[in-house]
Formats: sequence, structure tokens, C-alpha cells
Amino acid sequence: MNMFKPVKATSVKEYFAMLPEERRAPVKFLHTFIQKAAPSLRPTFASNMLGYGSFKYKNYKKEVIDWPIIGLASQKNYISLHICAIDNGQYIAEKYKSELGKVSVGKSCIRFKKLDDLNLKTLEKVIKLAAKSPGLVGV
Repeated sequence: MNMFKPVKATSVKEYFAMLPEERRAPVKFLHTFIQKAAPSLRPTFASNMLGYGSFKYKNYKKEVIDWPIIGLASQKNYISLHICAIDNGQYIAEKYKSELGKVSVGKSCIRFKKLDDLNLKTLEKVIKLAAKSPGLVGV
């Protein structure tokens, strides 16, 4: 599940420092937004992205690792939010796809170019649901 371009950062602070200027403000906004919506999910730096909360997950190498319930990453052409949680057997991001705004959604990943494309009211609902979820069934 490591589909991210490697970055040199090893902490949340270093991650923000290495972001291109035009991405720093929206990523910092979302970092704060996620923590306000789901204060129980502790922020961490995880596998080339910011992570919030964690659950046990068996990766492609069959190793059981701690994986974030929510991930936030700045990619080359977009910002991605990974909502690694299900609600009644359905990926939460996919469940609210039509209400999230001008975004691309694939299973647990929400991709968008700029914050204005994202419906923050729905995103808050998605984050709160994810915080209550046990995470994806990965082990």
C-alpha cells in the first residue's frame, strides 16, 4: 500500500518544510481541519504522508504494520486524502463521493487540485465517521 513518491521528511514538521510554497497553506489548513474534526486521531508522519490515528494493517509484504486511518499527502498534481475506513461494509470516501465536491474518488482516496474544489462540510462528516471506524479490515 506504499504508492507514494518517497520524501525525505521523517516528521510532521519536516513534511511541511519540504512542501512547495503553493501547497503548504492548503495542507496545513487540512492538517488543522482533520485534528479539529477528529481530535481523538493522533497526528503522525507515516510512509511519506501525514497520518491521523492508526489501525493494524497487513501490507503487500504480508507484514502487519500500523497504518493511518486518515492520510494526507501532497502529490505532484494534486492533494490526496486517504480515508482508510468503512461504514456498513462500504468505503466511507466512496459512500460520500457525490457530496465531496469537484474531486476524484477511488475507494479510500479523495484527490483534488485546490481546497475550493472540496466540500468541507461533507469532508468533516467523512472524517468524523472515519474516526469512529475501526479502520479497514486489514489483518
